[in-house]
Amino acid sequence: MNPYIVTVIFPILATLIFRSNNPKRRGVPTNSTGADLTIRNSRFESPVETAWEGVSTLAELFEEACRKHGERLLLGTRLVISKEVETSEDGSRRFEKVELGDYEWVTYGEAFDAVSSFASGLAALGHEREHRVAIFGDTREEWFLALQGCFRRNVTVVTMYASLGEEALCHSLNETEVTTVICGQKELKTLVNISGQLDSVKRVICMDNDIPSDASSVGHGWTIISFSDVKILGKQNPVDADLPLSADVAVIMYTSGSTGLPKGVMMTHGNVLATLSAVMTIVPKLGKKDIYLAYLPMAHILELAAENLMAAVGIAIGYGSPLTLTDTSNKIKKGTKGDATVLMPTLLAAVPAILDRVRDGVFKKVNATGGLPKKLFYLAYERRLQAINGSWFGAWGLEKALWDFLVFRKVRAILGGRIRFILSGGAPLSGDTQQFINICLGAPIGQGYGLTETCAGGTFSDFDDTSVGRVGPPLPCSFIKLIDWPEGGYLTNDTPMPRGEIVIGGPNVTLGYFKNEEKTKESYKVDERGMRWFYTGDIGRFHPDGCLEIIDRKKDIVKLQHGEYVSLGKVEAALVVSSFVDNIMLHADPFHSYCVALVVASQSTLEEWASKQGIPYSGFSELCSKEESAKEVHASLVKEAKKARLEKFEIPAKIKLLSDPWTPESGLVTAALKLKRDVIRKTFQEELLKLYAS
Repeated sequence: MNPYIVTVIFPILATLIFRSNNPKRRGVPTNSTGADLTIRNSRFESPVETAWEGVSTLAELFEEACRKHGERLLLGTRLVISKEVETSEDGSRRFEKVELGDYEWVTYGEAFDAVSSFASGLAALGHEREHRVAIFGDTREEWFLALQGCFRRNVTVVTMYASLGEEALCHSLNETEVTTVICGQKELKTLVNISGQLDSVKRVICMDNDIPSDASSVGHGWTIISFSDVKILGKQNPVDADLPLSADVAVIMYTSGSTGLPKGVMMTHGNVLATLSAVMTIVPKLGKKDIYLAYLPMAHILELAAENLMAAVGIAIGYGSPLTLTDTSNKIKKGTKGDATVLMPTLLAAVPAILDRVRDGVFKKVNATGGLPKKLFYLAYERRLQAINGSWFGAWGLEKALWDFLVFRKVRAILGGRIRFILSGGAPLSGDTQQFINICLGAPIGQGYGLTETCAGGTFSDFDDTSVGRVGPPLPCSFIKLIDWPEGGYLTNDTPMPRGEIVIGGPNVTLGYFKNEEKTKESYKVDERGMRWFYTGDIGRFHPDGCLEIIDRKKDIVKLQHGEYVSLGKVEAALVVSSFVDNIMLHADPFHSYCVALVVASQSTLEEWASKQGIPYSGFSELCSKEESAKEVHASLVKEAKKARLEKFEIPAKIKLLSDPWTPESGLVTAALKLKRDVIRKTFQEELLKLYAS
């Protein structure tokens, strides 16, 4: 297959599937073999690798930006003015509340000096370029500076979430043979707890100046030094930069480990640069007046890519946290201001859970207010929704300005009042929330689809696309291919839209998993032209204009609304042992935070229980429909779940009892009695909808 040169376009498919009344074609087919279909961005015939002439690495990109924008503000941090602890009314819980000051800024020139000093200090400490550095901590100014400092010495950075458990942390540090760890105070305490299990760590750099006394007294043999002292050491002992090549590994990014121990994804400088270059062509007019609010984990590729892109084009980055984001965030002292109010950002990356919270909070406040303000809000909301859907044009122009002034400016003030573009990624965004953002914040929201393995590159919705439920056309760095998955019933010749497993190809596709050749060979392929392809396991379909929609997951793993992964098969295996269960299918909707289940009840067990309880029924079907039966079976599932040590989000919150068994003859299971999930979901679609609606 040749994704570069158009040699054959499957004529029937291209004509029937991609002919559209929509004049704007966002993605176009490159070729098809009948068993697969490849789409590229309509504006680029070959994949974009870099948008900056003469720049091939992240180190060069940052240096060029600092040279060009030396006097501009780059990194801003709020200092803590005061802390206090509040106790809940019943005395059972304690909350830390903080008052934060204004942002204090570092210019591009000052940041470059800090990065250079840190890079030299790293060398002076004895860290050699062949060895790896791990950054283990929350998103902050020092995280970014440390990353760039490592890049200047061509040192590979291993990233891991600050919330990573001790077992996964040990695994990640030992597998990559990290010799230097950069972390915060809180994470340093975690490291001390597992110091006896770490094989290669020699140095710990604390991003906070106050190093806990108990940490320095532990007999672990480490050198522990503050970030500030490393910069001073580097200033006193300067060394020349040792810049990387495009093919050098910039980052080994560990996944969240949802299906076991986390895997380290190896990203080259060229991989990440390709994604940044592609997004540059999508986000509208990034400019000098823009300000980006950074608060997502930098250990996630979405945030790491976003901050590197902002820095590349001369934009200021102000740091915050999810707990201090708005004036009403959990950690903000009452009467003081959250990060967004003080920073007044124009650009924001967000995960759906946070946007959902903003939406729910606004509607809750509006409904509680009642009266005329409530009626006015819903009138304005409905008029704007009609305008977006194209059924009413009067909600634009003067009327739009009126609603903005009377109603929506108060909502916009929650995030500072100046947001003009939001990037949503990490999980599916519901259509309701997407429309809320478009209407109430008055800003386009771009949905991205990508994975750690593709450096977040894949697809990205155009800023003028107001449709919901889709993730846009391929990014200019990527080709998106659908391949047949006959076992699941997804084929590229399906009508009205081609469907199949999503495969992403391009310069943004990473090298593979660190020290895991088996998994790498399983998920990565290289074609005859040398292009790398990653097999995502996600199922998608192409709309007539070339935009992608995610509709399923090949593997039985689903990400819930708040980002937790649920392994359907694992949970089912734990719950099916209940004596009340004949068969079970767990269902997880990505737009909700909990699971539900369809349970084929064991007739003998349930009837025996009903007899003992004196519950009358005329037939087994009636017994399954009784509320008491559902409660008893659900209780048995919870009991088995606890035995199996399942997480709370893995346990079905609601169930529907079914009386008819699932047999191969019914078409709901295979001859080997494996669940046909898609068939079951379609058969019981109404029941599943009711479980989430009730």
